[in-house]
Amino acid sequence: MGIPRERIDRLLGLAREAVVDEEPDRAREYIRLARRISERNRCGVPREFERKTCDGCDVYLRPGSTSRVRLQPGHVVVRCLECGETGRYPYR
Repeated sequence: MGIPRERIDRLLGLAREAVVDEEPDRAREYIRLARRISERNRCGVPREFERKTCDGCDVYLRPGSTSRVRLQPGHVVVRCLECGETGRYPYR
């Protein structure tokens, strides 16, 4: 797994807790730090990280509070309520 991957996982957990505590700015800093760690160490981020964070504004996407999730035929549409960025992911 490696130290960078462990730090990224830990920062994702801290971002989740910060959003639950209604501190989105602190969660945004955790997400930015995790992205910098992955770039610096040239390791990818986990799929969970990519799908639960916004690429536009680096906010942790929590359905109902920071994102809206809709099902369409063949894919899931996740829209960030902060910046309006949309992500689409396939499902079976």
